[in-house]
Amino acid sequence: MKVGDVLRKKTARISTIRMNETVAIAAQLMRAGNVSALVVKDVVRTEGNTAVGMFTERDVVRAIAEHGAAGVNMKVSQLISVQQLVWCSSNDTLEDVRHLMNEHHIRHLPVIDNHSLCGVISIRDIASAFDDEAMVFAASA
Repeated sequence: MKVGDVLRKKTARISTIRMNETVAIAAQLMRAGNVSALVVKDVVRTEGNTAVGMFTERDVVRAIAEHGAAGVNMKVSQLISVQQLVWCSSNDTLEDVRHLMNEHHIRHLPVIDNHSLCGVISIRDIASAFDDEAMVFAASA
């Protein structure tokens, strides 16, 4: 099964945040969208509006644990690593993406096709897809 198969079953909306927004805004967006991760976007002169990282619930917790109440006023850019964005494409297999997540100790990956953000896949999406596949296999056996 491929990442694109999972994305077709999900809602089309991708939750994003700009690098210069605060942790408080990020937390509000996650709550409003009922998501646990946001794609961080930045405007790059040569490439336009581009994904540069992921901001997750873990980042919110880390900001508050390390900086107390002041953590909510920190910028998203202060808490993410933009050196190397880990991503996948819709043509990647779920097995490959699961391995990539394990290797980098992450639970969410932006899905980028032809330099364009087309979705986000989570470890939960992958687990659900494997469960669905197992149920179909069991039913046909």
